[in-house]
Amino acid sequence: MDKIIVRGGNALKGKIPISGAKNSALTLLPCALLTDEPLTLRNLPRLADIDGFQHLLNQFGISTSIAGSRPEDFGRVMTLEATRITSNVAPYELVRKMRASILVLGPMLARAGEATVSLPGGCAIGNRPIDLHLKALEAFGVEIELAAGYVKAMAPDGIPGGTFTFPVVSVGATENALMAASLAKGTCILHNAAREPEIVDLCNLLVAMGAEIEGIGTSDLIIHGKDRLHGATYRVMSDRIEAGSYACAAAITGGDVELIGAKASEMDATVDALRQAGVSVEETKAGIRVSSDGKLKPLTISTAPYPGFATDMQAQFMAMLCLADGASVLTETIFENRYMHVPELNRMGAHIETKGRTAIVHGVKGLTGAPVMATDLRASMSLVIAGLVAEGETHVSRLYHLDRGYERLEEKLQLVGADVERVGAE
Repeated sequence: MDKIIVRGGNALKGKIPISGAKNSALTLLPCALLTDEPLTLRNLPRLADIDGFQHLLNQFGISTSIAGSRPEDFGRVMTLEATRITSNVAPYELVRKMRASILVLGPMLARAGEATVSLPGGCAIGNRPIDLHLKALEAFGVEIELAAGYVKAMAPDGIPGGTFTFPVVSVGATENALMAASLAKGTCILHNAAREPEIVDLCNLLVAMGAEIEGIGTSDLIIHGKDRLHGATYRVMSDRIEAGSYACAAAITGGDVELIGAKASEMDATVDALRQAGVSVEETKAGIRVSSDGKLKPLTISTAPYPGFATDMQAQFMAMLCLADGASVLTETIFENRYMHVPELNRMGAHIETKGRTAIVHGVKGLTGAPVMATDLRASMSLVIAGLVAEGETHVSRLYHLDRGYERLEEKLQLVGADVERVGAE
């Protein structure tokens, strides 16, 4: 199994191209199920999760083709065509590795009147039930059955429509409900819906395909169902989590990096937190410039649904704050088991204490390279960030987590002067 070796000590300087957003792409891909015409997605990141979702869609009879793909390019252009759906079952063996697979439930149900999807897998970062996905669909008049680890959703005469208020904000459930509602027979209304930029990206694609949605960007969405949607060509938004991750890497190394394609307006909470930590963040014509003298201030942060501080940025900030001048307090409110990177960071000389959902990061003078193991996607990036300033070598193993969400990480870091390489297992 591959591992990444990071030799710390280099300040990152230069430009990093930001890829298409993983969390958006995984929502846009299943939109191909909503039409019998071609859907072309540009700026798709080259990631294991994207490949896995492509294979899942192939299982349903969707043809996929990649145009003009060159190994040296970042991003791809993929055309998907669901002229005829040959299966409405998403089997366990394809779904178990990737939680996002549940997002085929809504569009498959809307298109075929029936969908059977295995309960999903993904990162082991706590209990992430899909009850809100199912309750929203039931509120729209869909019949739901659970049996033998599978969800079976049925609306043989079409989705009637209805109103659902989310008791708590759920990004995935909002996405599934939006896609299902786009082909409903009547009007579907969502209250307390998620407002993430990735939700806006999904709405914009659906509108480009002929959907009628009111309230885009707000917590109240009204979807007037259409008899059919048509094909479209659409560019995936830039990855705000990837951009934030490289911003933390630049900050901890005392670097100066321009993140090409990043949009500050989509990552306000991250930008605000960086500035509070003493990091300079400036918008440029091409993206965002992040620079730091390496002298970091401690922070108090709580994760929250958008527009709050993203849970997907918690681990990277924790790594950065290991060298802050003072104690930082991080509170994880979204997932209950997202501190598995703490023991690994402590192995590198960090001083982090956890109690329940709170972590106290006591700033230290320096970190030391060590063999460490990634436990989930964002945790793996936190270990790389720590390795960039650690004395000696840091060996990060279990890269399949990293490859799910960061397109050619080592190549991008090398562009800005990091001493990092991927090697095969010994």
